[in-house]
Amino acid sequence: MIITNNSKMPKLKETTPEIGVSPIYAELISQTPGRVRLRVAPEYRQSEDIEPLINLLNERLEIYRVRANIHSGSITIFYAQDHINFEGVWAILQDLGVTLSQLPEQEPRGSEKGQSDAAASVTYAVTHLNRRVRSATDGIVDIRFLIPLGFSVLAIRQLIVKGLMIEAIPWYVLAWYSFDSFIKLHYTSEPQE
Repeated sequence: MIITNNSKMPKLKETTPEIGVSPIYAELISQTPGRVRLRVAPEYRQSEDIEPLINLLNERLEIYRVRANIHSGSITIFYAQDHINFEGVWAILQDLGVTLSQLPEQEPRGSEKGQSDAAASVTYAVTHLNRRVRSATDGIVDIRFLIPLGFSVLAIRQLIVKGLMIEAIPWYVLAWYSFDSFIKLHYTSEPQE
């Protein structure tokens, strides 16, 4: 007979009874024929959570390779299209305890990208605002279009109101800002979302 003090025992993780692995929450990042990529929620990005799942996936004949990055939470599954489709892979994942969910947005830490925390926060805020503007306009415009447009409108306003006079902020400076910001915002990579 074993006697334990239940109040001092650590809480065990809930496990999926048929396979013995913890349920994992993940977000579908991409799905192309033959490949599925997931991002695991931050609280499940430990090897003891992900490695049993990887091992079970590798045992399946339909899945010929699984690539995982525990640090980023990325799991890429390569499967044989001749034998299984995306729905079949998704059914396997669900059987193994993977739950598709909308992950809460995580503010990136600057140290991972070589940025300061302040720069990472500003980048995150602008990226989030850009996403909201894009979704509000059904993808027609985004901040990378609106900023140059704003400078163009100011340049035209200055030209109409002040004429060609060289004043505090002449129209041609605003026109240059419009052109320059358009080029810089469109020919650089977007921050990762």
